[in-house]
Amino acid sequence: MTDMSAARPRLSGGPPGGSAGRAGARAALLVLADGRLPAGGHAHSGGMEAAVVDGGVRGLDDLAGFLRGRLATAGLLSAAFAAAACQISHGHDETRAPAAGDLLAALDAELDARTPSPAQREASRAQGRTLLRAGRAAWDLAGAALPAAPHHPIALGVIAAAAGLEPADAALAAVYGAVSGPASGATRLLGLDPLAVTGLQARLAEELERTATAATTAAEDAVASGALDLLPAPSAVRLDLLAQRHRVAPVRMFTS
Repeated sequence: MTDMSAARPRLSGGPPGGSAGRAGARAALLVLADGRLPAGGHAHSGGMEAAVVDGGVRGLDDLAGFLRGRLATAGLLSAAFAAAACQISHGHDETRAPAAGDLLAALDAELDARTPSPAQREASRAQGRTLLRAGRAAWDLAGAALPAAPHHPIALGVIAAAAGLEPADAALAAVYGAVSGPASGATRLLGLDPLAVTGLQARLAEELERTATAATTAAEDAVASGALDLLPAPSAVRLDLLAQRHRVAPVRMFTS
């Protein structure tokens, strides 16, 4: 059997050089953002199931409002921390992995402080663990310094760096996931027209780009200044409440 491990991109101080290497890295972004990636995302609705149960989302218009609200809060948060984790991973090679590990642990703690809902913390770490399993099957993470059971955005940023992606790419993958998961969940829960939901997601493209750009800028500033506490901390009280209600629901289609 051919050993494919040597073909995996290694974690280094930055994206691979040359146009061919960058093209390969961009293709890796598609892999990370693909809903079919076996990283457990299909089991989480991002609060959509609880929102449908309490009547907050009943149709396409409600879904649009929910996705925009989630993008501006949980989406921005995830994107900023994914970008920061990617930047930290790029800035520390294997010989300085302990220093990177300390920074990533501090980053993980900052994200924990911004996630007041125990249910959301649990879901984020569960998705982080599953994403790491998928990431290790695709890229060489041997040189990556990771905290134990990292939050999903932290795992996403580290894997993006291992794949040769930039912080902006990690942020874009994060904001896409912040809306694609709930959108898919709404289609299944409400029986919405998949074409209409796809059209809605396409119309959000510019907002996704703006959010990812803002998150990347915030991450670069925070990491460069060594002040991780300056990373965004948007509040999403409704999402927190939905997560807690869903956690104790007697019947659930999704884990979160």
